[in-house]
Amino acid sequence: MSSPPVRASDGDRERALNELRDRAAEGRLSMDTFVGRVDMALRARSRSELDELISDLPHRGRWRRRITEAVASVSDLTSRIETAWRRPRLPRLALPVDSRIRYVVGRGSACDLVLSDLTVSRVHAELRRENDSWLLVDLGSMNGTRLNGWRLVGPARVRAGDEVAFGDCAFLVSAPA
Repeated sequence: MSSPPVRASDGDRERALNELRDRAAEGRLSMDTFVGRVDMALRARSRSELDELISDLPHRGRWRRRITEAVASVSDLTSRIETAWRRPRLPRLALPVDSRIRYVVGRGSACDLVLSDLTVSRVHAELRRENDSWLLVDLGSMNGTRLNGWRLVGPARVRAGDEVAFGDCAFLVSAPA
């Protein structure tokens, strides 16, 4: 009596797809063969079906694998540098150095930092000093307060170099001068 085939895990499927992708990048698979095998890999139910998809592919040598990985990492670094270079330059928001412990940010004239953008609520957020650090708190604003791209759902610690956004108004936090 034979045992049932081992079910393909997500890791097994990912490994097979990576092998197919790498071989296509090396020119060892035509585009039609690559697309057909990727489709079969996504529909495979067992590990043996996945192994059959890559069994006829030549094994990569250690040096070829290292060179391919090095080129991929340089390519990734290049694209991250290009993305960072194209990012808009944000105005700086210097953390206050006086003794006050609370600063309100909003569109209203009574706020400590008034932003006239319509995406900013009248009373949008607050910067609160706690010990020797600053917390950013959203005050129920309509368009939200974001810290490093993440919308706040509670108080969050703010440090120099962080990106904060009140509605569509974004700033780069800088250390007190």
